[in-house]
Amino acid sequence: MFLLDASLAQSIVDRAMQILRTNVNVMDERGLIIASGDRTRIGTRHDGALLVLAQARTIEIDEAMASRLQDARAGINLPLRAEGRVVGVVGLSGDPAAMREHAELVRMAAETMLEQAQWLQTLARDERLRDELVLQLIGVAPAAAGLEAWAHQLRIDLAQPRAAILVELADEVLDADGLLACQQRLRRVLASAVPGLLCAAVSLRELAVLWPQADVDRQPDGLRALLDKLQLRLVDVAGGPVRLALGGHFGGSEGLARAWQSARATLQAGRRHRPQDVVLCYDELTLPVLLSGLGEGWRAEELQRPLRRLAEHDREGQLRRTLATWFAHDMKAVPSAAALHVHRNTLDYRLRKVGELTGLDLSRLGDCLLLFIGLELDRSLSL
Repeated sequence: MFLLDASLAQSIVDRAMQILRTNVNVMDERGLIIASGDRTRIGTRHDGALLVLAQARTIEIDEAMASRLQDARAGINLPLRAEGRVVGVVGLSGDPAAMREHAELVRMAAETMLEQAQWLQTLARDERLRDELVLQLIGVAPAAAGLEAWAHQLRIDLAQPRAAILVELADEVLDADGLLACQQRLRRVLASAVPGLLCAAVSLRELAVLWPQADVDRQPDGLRALLDKLQLRLVDVAGGPVRLALGGHFGGSEGLARAWQSARATLQAGRRHRPQDVVLCYDELTLPVLLSGLGEGWRAEELQRPLRRLAEHDREGQLRRTLATWFAHDMKAVPSAAALHVHRNTLDYRLRKVGELTGLDLSRLGDCLLLFIGLELDRSLSL
């Protein structure tokens, strides 16, 4: 329900008095003066306004009538309507006969301002509802009853497949006010990017974006190219670093929540594996993301046991770095040796040493997986 507040009422008074050489009052639906050119009258009851509110029509007060009312002055008082009802009264001081034409113009201008305020209020309400809906869809906020009706009111198709993207503001310099302002700029860009896109703030540094899959499918260069272009645009608007993480695609009622969880996990895995990348995709980091959930309990201890044995004899970490580089290059000797700046024979020697110290055979896939998973878990825990 729309309510006439003092700030809006004073705006009406100020605008009218820029044109008219008379005092203007605005009263709320209780008949109290909430804005006036004469500040001493604010907070007092206006008997003329009470008559307007009771009869829902314009009331003119001449000098004779004013003398019979408490603290009343000659003038003309008109009802202000919004949402089909009277929400307040605007009054102009002076001879009613001389003020009629001006009073009607002031009333029309005031109701136009009320309509605009009501429209902005509706937009702000819908934006809050959209934010809450997005947070429920991704599982950050608990699901409320009547979600489908809520979405229908906002003209959001819940059946439409969407991709979940985490937008991270990586600027460490901005304070809370700066981050909020940056968020608003980014949200305006995202809202204009494609019809049907949904966006909500998860924290000061994180935005959740639900991108319509239909729009993604229409991209001639694929989703990765779309994200690269979007990231550059967001950086330009933010004036600082912005990182994007795209989650996986999951069906079912919990699909968007899982997509968001995978986007967050992708961002965390990307910090370990691709710290220089500003666009991260679940499909490119699937294994590290899935392994990140094994970091606790006796299973994690068992998976890391071979690396602990290695660490006892590898004080400077040379063998561990060699193993990690070998895995990073898909266990291919030539690119691994080049990345380490060593001869291939040196690489072979170090890998044999890793096998001896851990008790594992690096020619067996299962043993390689144990070492690979152990490294992934260790990276996850040390982040």
